[in-house]
Amino acid sequence: EAGSRRRVWGLMVTAGVSGTLVALYAVVTPFVTPALRRVCLPFVPATSTQIQNVLKMLENRSGSLVDIGSGDGRIVIAAAKRGFKAVGYELNPWLVWYSRYRAWRDGVHQNTKFYISDLWKVSFSRYTNVVVFGVPQMMPELEKKLEEELECNARIIACRFPFPCWVPDHTTGEGIDTVWAYDMKRSRGCETKILEITPETEL
Repeated sequence: EAGSRRRVWGLMVTAGVSGTLVALYAVVTPFVTPALRRVCLPFVPATSTQIQNVLKMLENRSGSLVDIGSGDGRIVIAAAKRGFKAVGYELNPWLVWYSRYRAWRDGVHQNTKFYISDLWKVSFSRYTNVVVFGVPQMMPELEKKLEEELECNARIIACRFPFPCWVPDHTTGEGIDTVWAYDMKRSRGCETKILEITPETEL
């Protein structure tokens, strides 16, 4: 009888440890997996000052907005409160689910969407406002990607780190709260192209 009890306790302990390991794996994996990719984009929440600086760069802007690496959704939610149809792309499913909850709690869930996706596998061509909280390693490649995909009326807002080649049209804040805004129409010389084409079109 004593041996039987030990076996039962042994099975219970084994099941408990196994369940704990499975739960731990489920929680930790979404946070560890991004770090194993070629470019690690860690989750660092935006400060209230950064959010205000981003919103300042969105003044007099309209259209759709996307936050690349949206984290816990605070930029997307803040933009939605300003009237934008805002979308966030985030690789960590826990942060995406939490973002959806926050959007529902703040009453802007109808104007927000959050997707679990790798930013390198998404086309941002339909967005006119792009917010990026990046790291230096990813900025050169992301600059090329956005250059290829975005229309001339798009504005890109970079937080914490600027793009390596583009010259910002507007800058605000200081230190880690610095925000750089880039207008594609100037980066591509769209205004010059339009002036050159217009006389030919009129003829």
